[in-house]
Amino acid sequence: MRAWSSPDIADLPDGVRAPEVRVHCSSTAGLVELVPDGAAKLYVCGITPYDATHMGHAATYVAFDLLNRAWRNAGHDVTYVQNVTDVDDPLLERAAATGQDWVELAERETELFRADMTALGVLPPAHYVGAVEAIPLVVEMIEALQERGSVYPVDEDLYFQVAADPAFGAVSGWSREQMLEIFGERGGDPDRPGKKDALDCLLWQAERPDDPSWESSLGAGRPGWHVECSAIARHHLGTTIDVQGGGSDLIFPHHEMSASEAQAVDGRPFARAYVHAGMVGFEGEKMSKSKGNLVLVSTLRAEGVDPRAIRLALLAHHYRSDWEWTSEDLTSSQGRLVVLADALAKPAGAPSGPVVDEVLTALATDLDAPRALAAVGEWAGRTLDGDHSEPGAADAIRAVLDAALGVRLPAPGAA
Repeated sequence: MRAWSSPDIADLPDGVRAPEVRVHCSSTAGLVELVPDGAAKLYVCGITPYDATHMGHAATYVAFDLLNRAWRNAGHDVTYVQNVTDVDDPLLERAAATGQDWVELAERETELFRADMTALGVLPPAHYVGAVEAIPLVVEMIEALQERGSVYPVDEDLYFQVAADPAFGAVSGWSREQMLEIFGERGGDPDRPGKKDALDCLLWQAERPDDPSWESSLGAGRPGWHVECSAIARHHLGTTIDVQGGGSDLIFPHHEMSASEAQAVDGRPFARAYVHAGMVGFEGEKMSKSKGNLVLVSTLRAEGVDPRAIRLALLAHHYRSDWEWTSEDLTSSQGRLVVLADALAKPAGAPSGPVVDEVLTALATDLDAPRALAAVGEWAGRTLDGDHSEPGAADAIRAVLDAALGVRLPAPGAA
């Protein structure tokens, strides 16, 4: 599956390099310094393409775009992988409810997602992989789990025994009671007869009437949700990736199960850090496709909203915080965009060096975009108030805005 085109990225000023990145790991509940051994390995769970892209999605992918950029600004290459769950129950249910072909629905919404990511300046993954095209990888991984005695049948379906991973539960840190309480709400089936453990998860769903399926050594069927990501990550990134990322609603069961499946095969930690973005609400509830309370990036773009203002609105909130989208977010970011453009148009401005350092340090410290924006905003205010002590200061500020925050404001007259 193709990703989207990569934007041009400005170079940091000569001699400038960002600090090494530290991020908050959900598993350890603390900051972890991530100095990659070779290219940084980043896996972020992608969309189920039946209604893309709302602000919750956008906030998550912009957050991990900050991580991608922070690593690059610290001098590291990055191998970024993202999946697309282009066959799963929610997609099939939406297609059936609306009378659409599920393949056409998935393709249309995936293309819309690409357009939204391009507009928001998100760097594309090196490998953008659909669940359907990953079926051979899934089958191979399930076979490896079978060899280790970690798989059993329920009727004709195949399940993973969570007991096969001694570290099961370490990603979320939840008690068994907490897991059981939420498992059924997030795609699990704790009450299915025949399971050895209520928390065991589906690896391969045998063929059902009127359901898509694929022939394999496991029989005709399709993948379970969690193993899709395990298989794709292991194939493209190898064992022990640097970061497994996604929204905080994926901590359990998705990231817990994906990690345990990989660990049961490899006997090594799946990831060095599990990093999660907060939830974005709207009108008093978490923004979600199931609730239908969506603010879509594509709708705002169609209304003529500058995508840079949308990105600035997202960056104004720390990526780990839960927050609620309001029209004031957009109004504020549009005003911020005007102020920045006015300040950057000045031939001289306030000193840039301390601002560049502060932006890079903020983003290397758990991706603190609000702190970085505050530093740039203070520079813009001082410049517009008459501090023109550094000729060409705008060039350095413009570069760090682009390279670190993903907000591209070309020089006057430039493309």
